Amino acid sequence: MKQELICANNTRKKSVLDPRTKLLMLIMVSAFVLGSTGGERTIGIRYIFTLFPFLFLALEGKWKSVIRFSILFTLGMVLEMFLNRKLSGLLGFVILGSCGILTQFLPGMMMGYYALSTTTVSEFIAAMQRLHITDKITIPLSVMFRFFPTVLEEYTSIKHAMKMRGIGLGNGNFAKIVEYRMVPVMTCSVRIGEELSAAALTRGLGGTATRTNICKIGFGVLDYVVWLCSISAVIWLVIGLF
Repeated sequence: MKQELICANNTRKKSVLDPRTKLLMLIMVSAFVLGSTGGERTIGIRYIFTLFPFLFLALEGKWKSVIRFSILFTLGMVLEMFLNRKLSGLLGFVILGSCGILTQFLPGMMMGYYALSTTTVSEFIAAMQRLHITDKITIPLSVMFRFFPTVLEEYTSIKHAMKMRGIGLGNGNFAKIVEYRMVPVMTCSVRIGEELSAAALTRGLGGTATRTNICKIGFGVLDYVVWLCSISAVIWLVIGLF
């Protein structure tokens, strides 16, 4: 029985990045792309970290996501470049502001989507244990790690059920949409949070003994490349401060 469980666990395709590297990339992409850390001096680094999420999704075989995000990002860049000098006033401010927000937020959103969709809770907890993170942080994060995907699944099911009953955005039934779609989502969110918290405790996360798991995590060649790029970017940023 134990051997069957181990074999079943190993049938899952291993992600190209270690969970610790994914956490690092979430921080680096947020700092350099979203936060524009370093200003004009780090613009080359910003472009590199912008391309990383596209590369990671492509290596995982998520080509549909790569195409969708690429279209959105390209659209935002093109509109920002061509409409920068042609639009003025409130309309120009709204359009250019939306394009700027899209191009800066999208890489971070892609990195978050990649981390959530390619990392299991067991891998995430194992990574937190390797980093010697306290359970006071690990348990809430592990709950939130499954919270958003589960809520999204519930929302999709509710949306399909409402379509079967003829309640959609195109029918002008805004009050019914709020009542029959948003209210169930909020109710499910509370229930899902409670169930995930209970599930985390039943898996031994609240115990005093060291938790074990059978998932394998570790650095590969790509992890070392990403860490080297990140450390080099931080060193370049620090040198520029003096």
